This record gives sequence, C-alpha cells and structure tokens, in this order.
Amino acid sequence: MSNTPHELHDEFPGQAAKISELKQSNAHFAKLAEEYHEVNRAVHRAETNVEPMEALAETDLRKRRATLKDEIWGLLSA
Repeated sequence: MSNTPHELHDEFPGQAAKISELKQSNAHFAKLAEEYHEVNRAVHRAETNVEPMEALAETDLRKRRATLKDEIWGLLSA
C-alpha cells in the first residue's frame, strides 16, 4: 500500500491542460474532480494514520476513488 497521494495530474500525466479546461467548462467534470480530491485526501489521511479509520471504511473509500477515477477518465478520453 502506498502512502503517496493519487492526485489527478499524477494519475493522468499529460492531461493537466484538459483537466483544467474541463474543470472550468464542464460542471459535471468539476464536481467529479472535487469529489475525487476529497475522497483521495481522506484515503491519504487514513493511510498515513493522520485520521485512522476501520479497514472496511478505508476500503470503501478506495473503491469510491477508483470509481471516480474511471468516470473522470471517461470524460478525459471522450
């Protein structure tokens, strides 16, 4: 398990300009990106024991992050 935050620009290298553009021009994308950021930070805080949580709750957060990442990729690759 990695303690490295999974920021969108790290997850999708080379897509920074498109991410920025979509955040400004697509309200749905902006909402997904914001939720991804919030969930990602919660996972990172749990992994680093800044805000420990039960393993099942942490797993659920990781699954939500993966779902959001898939949705974001769908919009980036369209």
